[in-house]
Amino acid sequence: MSWHLGRMASFDTETTGTNVETDRIVTAAVLIDGGDQPPEKHTWLADPGIDIPKAASDIHGITSARARAEGRPAPMVISEVAAVLADQIAAGVPLVVMKAPFDLTLLDRELARYGLPSLVEQAGTEPLALDPLVMDKRAARYRKGKRRLIDLAQVYGVTLDDAHSADADALAAAAVVRAIAARYPAVQEIPLTRLHQMQVSWAREQAIDLQAYLRKKDPTAVVEQAWPMVPRPRAGA
Repeated sequence: MSWHLGRMASFDTETTGTNVETDRIVTAAVLIDGGDQPPEKHTWLADPGIDIPKAASDIHGITSARARAEGRPAPMVISEVAAVLADQIAAGVPLVVMKAPFDLTLLDRELARYGLPSLVEQAGTEPLALDPLVMDKRAARYRKGKRRLIDLAQVYGVTLDDAHSADADALAAAAVVRAIAARYPAVQEIPLTRLHQMQVSWAREQAIDLQAYLRKKDPTAVVEQAWPMVPRPRAGA
């Protein structure tokens, strides 16, 4: 059986903003399905401990007042999210994460913020990741148009209702990955470990190309090349 028919754990977050070093997780979802086991759905609402800017609330619909009233303490939520993901990583289940360097890096910084072990420390091994954005850019590099999750869902015939809710986005991301593999059969034949390493190279190439494009207007533009997670800043750096 090809990996695209097997077990996957799709992970997504909605946050207070886009800075992985300082922003916080507000909602998170891990959807596990595929293979011959029943699906699992895990969702969380956290009180991030800081105000949620209106710009972020306008996107995902969670206000500071609601997060404080209904959300659970952030350290508890972050611990539970990481535990679910670490169990899947340890079992060899790939993580599907759209724009993986954002969600995985933000989660890593949250773990550090609360003095919790990293995903690798908890799982005992590095995760295998599948990023629909990186995979699509490689498979259809010359296709014009935007490549947001909602755009990829349309391209691959995936239903995405309630976009910008963590559980809906996680579900759609997994469906897009499976659809990419179905449309490009050669992808199915690549072992997961090899596919992960290929995405590391693809993501780096894509970042270099984007940086070159941006530097036509801004010579100082820098695009992060690390994938699937940005390493933690070195102490004193």
